[in-house]
Amino acid sequence: MESSMTKITDFTMDFFSLKGKVAMVTGGNSGLGQGFALALAKAGADIFAVSMEEDDNETKHLIEAEGVSYHLELADITKDGVCKQLIDNCVDTFGKVDILINNAGIGINEPDVTKFTRTQWDKMISVNLTAAFEMGSEIIKYMIPQKSGKIINVCSLFSFLGGQWSPAYAVTKHGLAGFTKTYCDELGQYNIQVNGIAPGYFATNVTRQTRENPETNQKVLDHIPANRWGNILDLMGTLVFLASDASNYVNGTIVNVDGGYLVR
Repeated sequence: MESSMTKITDFTMDFFSLKGKVAMVTGGNSGLGQGFALALAKAGADIFAVSMEEDDNETKHLIEAEGVSYHLELADITKDGVCKQLIDNCVDTFGKVDILINNAGIGINEPDVTKFTRTQWDKMISVNLTAAFEMGSEIIKYMIPQKSGKIINVCSLFSFLGGQWSPAYAVTKHGLAGFTKTYCDELGQYNIQVNGIAPGYFATNVTRQTRENPETNQKVLDHIPANRWGNILDLMGTLVFLASDASNYVNGTIVNVDGGYLVR
């Protein structure tokens, strides 16, 4: 019988390394997605980023400075067949794919719920939920034969809460949480881990207006035990953990990175 001491000594910090891995990141050249891509690159992964918009090569320079490769593909992942094409392109470019970060998402606010339209609803479902499903369903066609893979869905506090001012946003994030658990159940047998990361209130361009208004800023802070807004550094370590071998027995979990917001 193998001793428990032997198993303990087998652990090294190499468990957190992504050296030799290939990661796809949707929405990977701006905002939180840029931070996710850089975190994976710092851990050693080559990056295949997908975005609707070209950038000024800032992300490329940041990634390549880590000694890994970076490829940006401009595409609309809500269009039929695009997700499959992107994943095939990633494999053609890097020879394989090991990690998928379903990060792309949008938010449409409407203070009056009676005025939230079907058009707004359909757009958010398409970007936030259907595209994530299609990326996942296509990428596992490569992951299942190789019997390994990591899918990380960017969920939200609104995976657990109601969505005042944006009912479709909360619905899509609840859906991503369900997608995470369902795919865990289906894919665990193939050594594929499917988890979620749920950012709380973070200091980004999207939240600038809220933070610059003293009243709304304080309202948010009063709900956070850490008494501060999150920053991208607060997410990067958690993402690397979920993408690495250190989390091989973590599956179907949504990790809240929220400064304690959900406990209040």
